[in-house]
Amino acid sequence: MIQISQPATGDDEWQALREPLLTGWLSQGPQVAAFEKAFAHRHSVTHALATSSCTTGLHLILVALGIGPGDEVIVPAFTWVATANVVLYCGATPIFVDVDRVTFNLDSIQVAKKITTHTKAIIAVHLFGLCADMDALAAVAPGIPIIEDAACAAAATYRGRSAGTLGVAAAFSFHPRKSITTGEGGMITTDDGSLAERMNQLRNHGASVSEEQRHAGPKPYLLPDFNLLGFNYRMTDLQGAVGRVQLGKLDRLIAERQQWADYYRSELASVSWLRTPVTPPGDTHAWQAYVCYVDKAQPRNALMETLQANGIQTRPGTHAVHMLGYYRQRFAFGADDFPVARDCDRGTLALPLHNRMSATDYAHVVKRLRDIV
Repeated sequence: MIQISQPATGDDEWQALREPLLTGWLSQGPQVAAFEKAFAHRHSVTHALATSSCTTGLHLILVALGIGPGDEVIVPAFTWVATANVVLYCGATPIFVDVDRVTFNLDSIQVAKKITTHTKAIIAVHLFGLCADMDALAAVAPGIPIIEDAACAAAATYRGRSAGTLGVAAAFSFHPRKSITTGEGGMITTDDGSLAERMNQLRNHGASVSEEQRHAGPKPYLLPDFNLLGFNYRMTDLQGAVGRVQLGKLDRLIAERQQWADYYRSELASVSWLRTPVTPPGDTHAWQAYVCYVDKAQPRNALMETLQANGIQTRPGTHAVHMLGYYRQRFAFGADDFPVARDCDRGTLALPLHNRMSATDYAHVVKRLRDIV
């Protein structure tokens, strides 16, 4: 079976775990600090803060921005459910907006129609590794903070600028389906020093000093003060050690994915019922997933079953959040409320694309797709 995704881990990651295991520093510590510094440097941003997941990272950003009850946050209707969930965690209201049918990202024209006096932020998802059109979003929402859900976008660029530097703050994911992984885990990036300081405090229960500062200080009897209601959203040093190794491989991994994305585009061009993804000129796609759009004349689910029977795993791109049970019930949404998101939910197809696939694997996927009438 050709897996939909597999992490590119091996002996280097295994060996990286030795130091934290031998020193006994397993919780957030020097390995996480080094990972943060390296990630910030790679993405050309001033501050990077590791978190327990991308979801907790997004939540921290919203809390640090003061988002709360009575506020509205614009989110795409076609995304992973966490993008909307974090808004509800704050007591605010997610305002769904339809997406562009080609890029699968927020449609700025539709965003402009949903802005009200209660709009306090926009979460722009860089879905599947392609950056949202941030300039267009900024143009229709002047003065409104734009948060990057960069879960899929490590190493992506937009008009020469790195993902993670395009909004007030960004959150990345290191889930195993991403290009680099720490098992679970995330990273916040921002150039706003005050915001970074507040999020740093919030991720550690609201403590006024970090564990590293407290343990290194001359007064062991001192405990931190807690002036904020915070959370335990820290990354472990075990994850940080793995993350440092993975980050060192990032550019090579993305280059390989780009090579095979180009191969798919070229070899599948003759499949009339399949629309392959595009990258705008000047942008760098991070290729967390290779998501195509299946024409309605070709039943998507039957196609996926056929590919599965031929040893090829596939998945839908992601889901239309307004069609999920909790959101349907709470907000009385109908599937047709966001028709592009609805169609993407029913018509997208993620093909296998990862760094453990061979040339033979890619050729097999292409052949099976070409054979389908």
